[in-house]
Amino acid sequence: MAAEEDRKLKPVLIGNWWQVAGNPDLGEVGSKDQQPVDFGVWKAADGTWQLWSCIRHTKEPGRTRLFYGWEGKHITDKNWTPEGIKMRANPLVGETSGGMQAPHVIRGAHSNDFLMFYGDWNNICLARSPKDNGKAFVRETEHTFLGVSARFTEGAATNTRDAMTIFIEEEQLYYCYYCAFIYKTDASGKRIITGGVFCRTSKDLVQWSDSTLVSYGGRTGTAWQAHECPHVVHIDGYYYLFRTQRYGGNNISHVYRSKNPLDFGIGDDKDTFVTTLPVAAMELVEHEGQWYIFALNPGLNGIRASRLQWAEDTKQ
Repeated sequence: MAAEEDRKLKPVLIGNWWQVAGNPDLGEVGSKDQQPVDFGVWKAADGTWQLWSCIRHTKEPGRTRLFYGWEGKHITDKNWTPEGIKMRANPLVGETSGGMQAPHVIRGAHSNDFLMFYGDWNNICLARSPKDNGKAFVRETEHTFLGVSARFTEGAATNTRDAMTIFIEEEQLYYCYYCAFIYKTDASGKRIITGGVFCRTSKDLVQWSDSTLVSYGGRTGTAWQAHECPHVVHIDGYYYLFRTQRYGGNNISHVYRSKNPLDFGIGDDKDTFVTTLPVAAMELVEHEGQWYIFALNPGLNGIRASRLQWAEDTKQ
């Protein structure tokens, strides 16, 4: 066996899925077409588990999206308790009406506060909850132009979204991964929309680096839908990028591996591709030595969970 720091691993689903959250009752803004989609899972200060999902196709004005929450006592519990609507877009701080997308929460590296990164339809934004809370979040509008919640964007009409963040201790940097549209021109001169996974870094969550394209194309093709919901974990010296290609009944995501957190393959993924999983919009959580994966139901009517293990990748 190779030295532990050189082990190349692959994720493997183990056991059966269990239902965590369903399609919630949204009251007057509810719709028969509504769907729980991109979400975040984290442990609050009181030890309860929190799950907030973007619910789309509601009657919410504008882009129809808002955040709804559930709470579980244990990560393995089925059917967590519905907690109601948690956050709606606020145009007064520059957010697109109904444009809430993809919440993701981590603990701050120095403050230990809860940091929520989310999209407002075209920007990546930040909200914070005190380290002794983790349930109620307040938008961070300090140190931003005109007091808006936005931290950065790939530009107008790029739908910059699906942010997730890790902190790399060796560099003392936050790495924020996200996806966005890329506009190209084909041979006939027609403008087409592709997509990519990007990353920006920051020491203080205020100043952010220029963006780096970290994953694009390969066996999935270049369609914008093939670059959604990036999720990165760091194990034994390697970074693993999970990237969704398709939602719904034929949901599929691809996993890539690299020692460089800023390069998972651009146009050619033969050296970084690891495996595919039948999931969409996944989030991985390690708790008490066990890994769990949360993902959308194939019917887009809720969120499910399963155990996951890391196996040695003998094909590499």
